Amino acid sequence: MLNAKQLLELKEHLEKAQNPIFYYDNDCDGLCSFLILRRYLGRGKGVAVRSFPDLNAQYARKAKELNADYVFVLDKPVIAKEFIQEIGDLGLPLVWLDHHDVDNEYYKEFSNVFVYNPSKNSGKDKSSEPVTYLAIKVSGRKEDLWLGIIGCVADHYLPDFAEQFAERYGEYWGKVSEPFDAYYKTEIGRIAQAFNFGLKDSTTNIVHLQNFLISCKGPEEVLMEVSGNHSFRKRYREIKRKYDDLLERAKSSQYEKIIFFDYTGDLSISSDIANELSYIYPKKYISVAFRKGGVSNVSLRGKGIRKILEKMIKKFENASGGGHEDAVGARIQTNDLEKFKNALIEETKDERS
Repeated sequence: MLNAKQLLELKEHLEKAQNPIFYYDNDCDGLCSFLILRRYLGRGKGVAVRSFPDLNAQYARKAKELNADYVFVLDKPVIAKEFIQEIGDLGLPLVWLDHHDVDNEYYKEFSNVFVYNPSKNSGKDKSSEPVTYLAIKVSGRKEDLWLGIIGCVADHYLPDFAEQFAERYGEYWGKVSEPFDAYYKTEIGRIAQAFNFGLKDSTTNIVHLQNFLISCKGPEEVLMEVSGNHSFRKRYREIKRKYDDLLERAKSSQYEKIIFFDYTGDLSISSDIANELSYIYPKKYISVAFRKGGVSNVSLRGKGIRKILEKMIKKFENASGGGHEDAVGARIQTNDLEKFKNALIEETKDERS
């Protein structure tokens, strides 16, 4: 967890910012952390970052276009040096709030960068809570606990304010013993999934979604049939239908101790599919690949999968990957998928009964 000094410093950065820009990872944790800080501060613009795995240099021009005086980066494990350099050339401070345990010490050569990441703390302060959780601790706004719950459970984390949420919004909760119970079996989980699917829309519609959610007073307003969320509700229904079909197809793609499923199309939701498969089949290793031309993005889940991937990835040219201990992403050449599947089968054959 971030300590009291770090939380205070973050608040000071926010209060100094008169026209901040918030770059956030294009998922529930990123979106909710932005919403919480934006609602707390009452000003600023949000930009969903779709580049993988880094926040690349092309996004820097948005800070100039919006005449930003402060840059906040939320839930991105990697920021391109070129992006940091361009922000520095604009004379802007860059506050990087993250929770991924990755080797990215290169930022230390830049004097305009301020990093807050509990995975880089030492001793009892070292942890990896979602950025949404950290945002709630910064803001202290009880009226935004519903956003805190959404971002946390979508990132497979059950926060210490879950009971407070359950007391206030009992109809959105239920019998929950672990994070994905909440995500897949409760009404607040359905809204969390809607958030994730809503982020897979056009940039214009994501901006509309941001603006709508900034004004929402509670979860009961999110899926109400009002004009402000029309495109969001439509996109959610469209993706849900496709998602359910892909999930059923994936269930039949079992090989020994793994599920290995690949697909193509216009919808990159491999992470969402992998998460639910991992919930349904907790004793299996999960691999879901989205094929896009010559490159495939792969979402992997399972006990200790990061170490397994680190060992496997060395066997593949032009491959990259990383993430959390039990949930990672990788990028490989599409023509290597079969080889990748066989390597995963081999590496996991002694891991689970």
